[in-house]
Amino acid sequence: MTEDAPELRASDADRERVAEVLQDALAEGRLDMEEFEERLDATYKARTYGELAPITRDLPDHAAPKVSMTKEPAASGSWAGRIVGGEGSSSGAVAIMSGFQRKGRWTVPRRFTCFAFWGGGEIDLREANFAAGEVEINCIAIMGGMQVIVPPGVEVLVRGIGVMGGFDHREEGEPGEPGAPRVVVTGFAFWGGVGVERKLTRTERQRLKAERRQEKLERKQSRRELGELGERGELGESYRDDVHDAHRRMLDGHHDLMRERRRERREEREERDRRRHGEH
Repeated sequence: MTEDAPELRASDADRERVAEVLQDALAEGRLDMEEFEERLDATYKARTYGELAPITRDLPDHAAPKVSMTKEPAASGSWAGRIVGGEGSSSGAVAIMSGFQRKGRWTVPRRFTCFAFWGGGEIDLREANFAAGEVEINCIAIMGGMQVIVPPGVEVLVRGIGVMGGFDHREEGEPGEPGAPRVVVTGFAFWGGVGVERKLTRTERQRLKAERRQEKLERKQSRRELGELGERGELGESYRDDVHDAHRRMLDGHHDLMRERRRERREEREERDRRRHGEH
C-alpha cells in the first residue's frame, strides 16, 4: 500500500486487496481469528491509504497490495490506438430486399449512413477502428431492421426517430472509458427497428472463459492440498473449520457493508436532490 500520499482516498478495490492479504495471512497461521477480525473491521472502515497501510505492515512484503500513483503507459490495442483519423474504409451500405454487414477490422468514418428496405443490416464495431473520437451511425429502416453492435467501454447516444417502429435505447447511460470513442446512432425507422447491443468479441469471451476455468482449477487444487494436509495430520480439523468460518464471515460482512454503503449513498443523493429542489 503506497505511503506517498496517505491522505488520498482509498477505493473499494483497495480495501478488497487488503482483505485478501488478511485472508491469506489467516490461512497461513500468521494471524489468529481475533486479529483477523479486528483488522478486517479496520479495513472496511478505512477511508484513506494512510489508514489502510498499517493493517498489513507487519505481514510479508510480497503479500502487501501495491497501489500505483502514476499513470501507466497505454497498452497496445488501447482506445488511443483505435482512433486513427482519415476518411474511413466504408461510408455507407444499402439493403433492398436483401442484407448487408460491416464487421471485423474496418475503419468507421465520421458519418456512416445505411439504408434498408424490406431487408436488414449489421454494423459491428467491436473490432473496428474509428476516424474520430465521435462517429455517427445514421440508420434509415423502412419495413426492415438494423443492428448496431458496440464493444464495452464505448459511450452510446441514440437520437433516432421511429414511426410504427423504434430505436433501442437500452445501452444509453453507460459512461465511456477514458479515451474511448462515442457512437451516436441517428436516423428514421418506419415499420422497422434499429437495435443497439453491447457485446464482447468472441476472442474476449474465450479469454474470460479460460480465466474462469483456470481459477476453478486453482481452487480445486487448493482444496486438494488442504485435504492432503489434513490426512497427514498437518492441519487440524478445528483449524480448517476456523478458516472456513472466517472466510464465510468475511464475505458476509463485506456484502453487508456494501449494501449499507449503497443505501447511504442513495440517501445522500436523495437529500441533495431535496435540497436542490428546495432552493428553486
